[in-house]
Amino acid sequence: MSFDKTKIVKALTKVTDPNSGQDIITMNMVRDLEIDGNNINFSLELPSLDSRNKSDMNFACMQAVQEVYPEANVNVHMISAAPGVQQQPNSPVSHIKNIIAVGSGKGGVGKSTISVNLALGLKQLGAKVGLIDADLYGPSIPTMLGLQGQRPQVKQIYDQPKIMPLEAYGMPVMSIGFIIEPEQAVVLRGPRLSGIIKQFFNDTVWPPLDYLIVDLPPGTGDIQLSLVQTVPVTGAILVTTPQEVAIADAIKAMNMFLLPSVNVPILGVVENMSWFTPAELPDNKYFLFGEGGGKRLAKESNSVLLGQVPIVQGIREGGDEGKPVVLRDVPHATEAMQLVAKNAARQIAIRNETKDPTRIVKMNN
Repeated sequence: MSFDKTKIVKALTKVTDPNSGQDIITMNMVRDLEIDGNNINFSLELPSLDSRNKSDMNFACMQAVQEVYPEANVNVHMISAAPGVQQQPNSPVSHIKNIIAVGSGKGGVGKSTISVNLALGLKQLGAKVGLIDADLYGPSIPTMLGLQGQRPQVKQIYDQPKIMPLEAYGMPVMSIGFIIEPEQAVVLRGPRLSGIIKQFFNDTVWPPLDYLIVDLPPGTGDIQLSLVQTVPVTGAILVTTPQEVAIADAIKAMNMFLLPSVNVPILGVVENMSWFTPAELPDNKYFLFGEGGGKRLAKESNSVLLGQVPIVQGIREGGDEGKPVVLRDVPHATEAMQLVAKNAARQIAIRNETKDPTRIVKMNN
């Protein structure tokens, strides 16, 4: 009998890609499907030939096709994906085009607020976006997205447990705040911190994304180093307030990313709390923390100022109520966040056109 390619393709939609959780046809992993008598031959493109699921996927493909055509000889040739423009083929999340770290030197500058609104702002522009809350000591993303008390599901894929991220406003999100109780103190040292960051990438099922925003904790410690040792980070966005003490600490974060051994490009700077504008005086600006800090940091990092975000009551309300300001209609604040997202998308595109892909960092402990 003759085999129908359409039926074969449909059968292969039952085979799951362990990295994205989607089927291998949707992920465009099947190449050169040919029928030769009783032989059905095709290639399966993997991010790396070292994939631990290679054998399982091979048998899954054979089983899926033979459920439709039991007499078929199914020959699956495993091939490695060619390096993409943005990512390395050995990245555990090669189906994510850009991984963007949002960092600062000190706490309290509104980094998580910027991360959430940046992610949703990029989504408003039509991109596929995800968000990781990597601030393991003080996770605030669950509150800002109205996900408090929710727990991620664990799904078995090829007999391996995989974490399914939660979803907010159509965006996949992962945070340690989904795993621990809100009042629970996180007491972790280096190896455990590193293990959790790796789980957020290696053991979490992320769909194909244009951008994955990673909200980092303050400083230049274990979590930052674990990130760049786990995945190739496309670039970093620095968040600061205008005052001198914030700039001084942000420069330390900048210098960490620019270390020759790390070599993560600085995409730009967001100056938060640039001025205070009361609702009853919408045209007034009160520079509570000084002026010019964001421009100075952008100059120091040889990057650009992506935007200035004012202190507006609606920003705080949006974070507390689980509906970030970029999704609301708050004078001065909503458009400021949207501008940050537009400028960030532009700078990411320029970075990918002008610089080589970032490499996963190899460090000697």
